[in-house]
Amino acid sequence: MSEAPETKAFDTDELNFDDFQLEDFEAETTRQPEPVAAERDLSFFKSIPVTVMLEVASKEIPLGDLMKAGEGTVIELEKLNGEPLDVKVNGSLLGHAEVVVVNDKYGLRLIDVHDSALSGVGR
Repeated sequence: MSEAPETKAFDTDELNFDDFQLEDFEAETTRQPEPVAAERDLSFFKSIPVTVMLEVASKEIPLGDLMKAGEGTVIELEKLNGEPLDVKVNGSLLGHAEVVVVNDKYGLRLIDVHDSALSGVGR
């Protein structure tokens, strides 16, 4: 039979915590991030594709009315003829525009661009 290993009694009074070198972790977590430089090279981002959408209007209607709709059905919208249309980029409002025709294709002419839409870009 094997004998159980001998265990020694441990006296906590013999510990000297003055010899331990502890790092101050709290100082690390409260450190403020370094400010980002005001000038940035944004050339990388200029080639990222985004979706530009011209939104005429939207309207909420009962599903039953939509189920009755067929070819030739007109759904009246609240937007007036000639009123500027919303320009959205990836779903976010960029500004307003009007529809134009360029080389037999539809286009849009920006009327206004929201300052907040591009704030901070290129600075």
